[in-house]
Amino acid sequence: MRKTLSAVLMAAISGTAVPVPIHAAALSAGASPQQSSASGYCRRPDPLPRLEAESALQQAARTPTSAPTSAPVDAEIVTTGSRVTSGEAPPPPPPPPPPPPPPAPPAPGSSAAGTAPRVAAPAPPPVAMTTGAPARSAAGSPSYPSRPREQVQSGMLTAGEHDDLLNPELYASYVRRSGLGQQVKALPVLDTARLLTVAVEDASGRPAPFVPVELRCSDGNSLTLTTQADGTVAFFPGLDRLSTSVRIRAGGSDWRVVDVPRTAGKARVGFTIEGAAAKVTRLDLALVVDVTGSMSDELQFLQAELDSIVASLNQRHPELDIRIGMTFYRDQGDEFVTRTFPFTGDGATARGNLGRQFAGGGGDYEEAMQDALVRAAGLEWRRDAVKTLVLVADAPPHAEDVPRAWLAAEHLRAQRVQVVPVGASGVGDLAEYVMRAMAAATQSRYAFLTDDSGIGDPHAPPAIDCYLVTRLDKLLTRIIDSQISGRRIEPEKADVIRSVGRYDAGKCILPPDFGRENG
Repeated sequence: MRKTLSAVLMAAISGTAVPVPIHAAALSAGASPQQSSASGYCRRPDPLPRLEAESALQQAARTPTSAPTSAPVDAEIVTTGSRVTSGEAPPPPPPPPPPPPPPAPPAPGSSAAGTAPRVAAPAPPPVAMTTGAPARSAAGSPSYPSRPREQVQSGMLTAGEHDDLLNPELYASYVRRSGLGQQVKALPVLDTARLLTVAVEDASGRPAPFVPVELRCSDGNSLTLTTQADGTVAFFPGLDRLSTSVRIRAGGSDWRVVDVPRTAGKARVGFTIEGAAAKVTRLDLALVVDVTGSMSDELQFLQAELDSIVASLNQRHPELDIRIGMTFYRDQGDEFVTRTFPFTGDGATARGNLGRQFAGGGGDYEEAMQDALVRAAGLEWRRDAVKTLVLVADAPPHAEDVPRAWLAAEHLRAQRVQVVPVGASGVGDLAEYVMRAMAAATQSRYAFLTDDSGIGDPHAPPAIDCYLVTRLDKLLTRIIDSQISGRRIEPEKADVIRSVGRYDAGKCILPPDFGRENG
């Protein structure tokens, strides 16, 4: 089995064709067609597989048949641990009993204080995201018992994050200690200690986003990536299979010869373009969410968290044009495998698409993450937008599907999409390994839920040496805002719930004997 997985991985990482969905956006006008071979330099990923069209059932974001018909509109997320069957209709609710007679007026001279007062239950917290429907009053609510529904609000979930590009020594140690790269050969092996960074700025010293950077290897094969909002592009000599010496140009500038690090080390090459750097005015935000039964707690809170994140981004960047797209996924044999909604700038539409999802299905541990990422890579991303994909999951793909998931991540990287994985409750070693590699390869960060909120199932502690715990909505806002503004944004001191390890602006301070203990 391992030999088979290894062969599949080699087929996935040694392709020769230009990726179909990304060739127009990822290649500059002067770039040569794909020339690399299995033994050549400047490797590009194989084309993405063509998935069958999602059925009408998959596209329909409907309320499950098990949902009560009297559910309030502002609490449309329904969770269930079992698969939904569309052939059974729920029994009608019983008729409400007649209202009780009004209480008799108190006798003259009596006082309400003469009996023990009834203490009213505290009001539930307000729901952060509403659909515009009026809330039902107590008088209008049915008096027969109904299934309790948790009122959710933003800011309840807690999380930490880690940047493996800022901590290459720790990531290398993590890869060695986990042993996953040796046990399952289909897993990506990303060497963050060997990095070639190209930084582009304008004459005023401002980072220049959206600039094509072409890198040409010694055999004539080439790669073209586009700068992020911070004006940088990261090439990985091992992953990209770079030659010992390469030529680089940015935005049509003159070629420059650069020696590539062959051992642990980082090289940085700077370019200055003519004219002013482009301004970031657009954000394409895609949510890729596991909606199997184990994700019920996270799904309940995700709608409110999204509303809080978008509101904060709008406040910080009033002129920002935000579009939101979504792909929800389960697994083969479930009611649906993927359900995709294209980008929309209508907040109410995005809110409704998310609010009508429910958790169900699954059964085994692994899920169809690979198909969801392929769907997300096929979304119509705008070329002049910051592109962020938030992947919320608690399980990896099936072992035989890991190569396809990684292939999709490479296509997202080629489109300048930064993947922000969020490890949910129960995330295991394999899922963390895959998601951290995706984050690092796309110049992003890995986020993970913690138990500080006391909500939902226990969350597996990450294999990370240092981090700060804050509210999830504020953490994701900081990460996305950093990708928009092109600079790392740290939490306010008052927002930090607790700290783990020796943390310094995203970097873990290593002990003096780290190399000897982890070599």
